[in-house]
Amino acid sequence: MLWWLRADERLSERASAVIANGDNELLWSVASSWEVGVKLGLGKLRIDRPVHRLFAHLLGDQGLRSLPITHEHCARLSSLPHHHRDPFDRMLVVQAQTESVPILSADPKLSRYDIEILW
Repeated sequence: MLWWLRADERLSERASAVIANGDNELLWSVASSWEVGVKLGLGKLRIDRPVHRLFAHLLGDQGLRSLPITHEHCARLSSLPHHHRDPFDRMLVVQAQTESVPILSADPKLSRYDIEILW
């Protein structure tokens, strides 16, 4: 979503089309907000507005629905194969599996999981 907001060339045409299609329900995981907060604090990410405004923009103006992290999601992490070490991406995989939704990601490591990836 950050690439979408910045019109970043790294965002694939398919991902752009999925995001732009108003018929699609787009979810924003709390895991993504958590990752943004961590990366901002470490200086690994810069954004053009205060982080609380970014989240308000995504969940308001962009129309994304918040996807909370549940106890079920956390429990499923224990049985998720270790194809990927990134804790945020692992949570997104578990959420995609649990909620039966595809995931938008350019990360090729995620293709080793039993999820649908739109890219």
